Amino acid sequence: MKFRIKILITFFIVLLGVELAQAQRLKATARLDSANILIGDQIKLFLEIDYPKDFEIEFPNVPDTLQNLIEVLERSGIDTIQLDNENFEKQIQAYTITSFDSGSYRIAPKWFKIRKDGKVDSIPTNGVSLFVHTMAIDTTRSITDIKMPYDAPLTLKEVTPYILGVILIGAIIFLILYSIKRKKKNQPLFKLPTKPKEPAHIIALRELDRIKNEKIWQKEKTKQYYSEVTDALRNYIEDRFEIPAMEQTTDEILESFRYRKDLLKDKTFQNLSQILSLADLVKFAKYKPLPDDDNLTLVNSYFFVNETKKEEIKKPEKPEDLEEKDTEENTKE
Repeated sequence: MKFRIKILITFFIVLLGVELAQAQRLKATARLDSANILIGDQIKLFLEIDYPKDFEIEFPNVPDTLQNLIEVLERSGIDTIQLDNENFEKQIQAYTITSFDSGSYRIAPKWFKIRKDGKVDSIPTNGVSLFVHTMAIDTTRSITDIKMPYDAPLTLKEVTPYILGVILIGAIIFLILYSIKRKKKNQPLFKLPTKPKEPAHIIALRELDRIKNEKIWQKEKTKQYYSEVTDALRNYIEDRFEIPAMEQTTDEILESFRYRKDLLKDKTFQNLSQILSLADLVKFAKYKPLPDDDNLTLVNSYFFVNETKKEEIKKPEKPEDLEEKDTEENTKE
């Protein structure tokens, strides 16, 4: 009987030792970065607890204001740290706090809730003191005026409206002066770009095509036909060779080409002479040409224009244009 009692006593002693060992490692702590701050400064309040892994921990509910004068600005997440003993852990949560009233403040202990095997208990932290100080005032110096605020440098955002305003005013003044100047010269305010002048041979060939399509020589309008053909050639000669052919007679036109022999080949000169001479006979001598003469006059007119037209200078094709051209030809094939 006594032996059994001894065994029971030994068992309770061992169990109590285990509980005491766990109780020694179950520790809640509160600490500050610094116990002394100036008004408005921010510091960290840390709540931490060491506990066995088989315990469930619930952190204290910290309000937004402590002791009515200490404000909680921010809460961090809960960090878990593995301790040297694999059976124990540490959890830490940080709170950013500040105060705008000087004085000494006592932050009361915060209570952690712990659970194990369905049992709930609580463990408090220690209390901490916070001292909030004002700026030191030098009473040895006399009272001075309040300093004026410093001028902040101008930013581009502030200056941009003024720059745009100056540009706009300048543009309006320029437009007014420009319009006055144009009005004095009886010129329009805005002049549209002129269309590039067509080459002389394009105009002449288009006019000859019109005459050919209308076939007015077949409508007993022979005089009108020769007049229109020669007018087309005279306009072409003026534009192409800078000879005032519209104001000159046939002889004067031919004499101008004889004087500048480098302008026409002999055959081209003979064709022009035949066209103009035959037209003069029809218009002034009431000569009635044969149908073949009418056709030959139009053919020679085409020949004269095509033989004497200025060759257009072709720009060299770009490599990409050549590639597109080759692609199109291959596609057609």
